[in-house]
Amino acid sequence: MRIYTRTGDKGDTSLRWGERVPKNALRVEVYGTVDEANAHLGMAVAMMEGPAFAALREVLTRVQNELFAVGADLATPPSRGEQPRITQASVDALEADIDRLEAGLPPLRNFVLPGGSRPAAALHVARTVVRRAERLLVSLMQQEPVDPALLRYLNRLSDLLFV
Repeated sequence: MRIYTRTGDKGDTSLRWGERVPKNALRVEVYGTVDEANAHLGMAVAMMEGPAFAALREVLTRVQNELFAVGADLATPPSRGEQPRITQASVDALEADIDRLEAGLPPLRNFVLPGGSRPAAALHVARTVVRRAERLLVSLMQQEPVDPALLRYLNRLSDLLFV
């Protein structure tokens, strides 16, 4: 199978099930931004070497797979009536991750300066890209029906990446 199809050469793309939309459609912009966040997470994970990062790598790898599910949910036209892949259980899992990580941290008293280490800096970039995706998703939700679990998921994910 070839990677190129030439079907998007005039500026449109397919949602799942073949519906064609402009490449700058808000729905496409949202899932493209989610994909960008996923790439930044992958960069952060690649920088996390050694056993000290094993648990965090596991969480972030799960999140990367969930971000593919977010993209799939966004690329599926609401009219198809498919079951969402991201559910409240996905949000609950992020909250459990946040609670576990926060339990080992001192209380936050100041703003956190992005950086610190290469993996931390990459996670800060990923967090800001997730926040952008979240803002775009709010705009999309004002125009079209979107499962609200997606917004809760992105909101919680940015919290996780902050922690």
